[in-house]
Amino acid sequence: MRKVITYGTFDLFHYGHLELLRRAKEFGDDLYVGLSTDEFNLNEKNKVSVHTFRQRKENLEAIKYIGHIIPEESWDQKEKDILKYKIDTFIIGDDWEGKFDFLKPICKVLYLPRTPDISSSLLKELNLK
Repeated sequence: MRKVITYGTFDLFHYGHLELLRRAKEFGDDLYVGLSTDEFNLNEKNKVSVHTFRQRKENLEAIKYIGHIIPEESWDQKEKDILKYKIDTFIIGDDWEGKFDFLKPICKVLYLPRTPDISSSLLKELNLK
């Protein structure tokens, strides 16, 4: 069984998020998603989510591509998760290109192209107008 993992905040869930998850699942049999906790977002990423961790987790639980959701509580958690869950492939959007190459000795690392014309930042910006 090939295991794949990706990470994100998945706030203001949109089509681009769904596409990332759908494409990630194509690379394996079992998809793990590391979901950023509210504390991690606030303390490490300096951002406040519109939806709480619980709400974002419930959204993800409804998506058929996802097999497992794990709380992401720190930046350095990725390497530990990959080893703990015996992950074969780490997948993230190409806006992170090169940032996770340090994981290559323990798994395959893929940067998938972002879905054009959609992002949570864009949705927040449009909502402020």
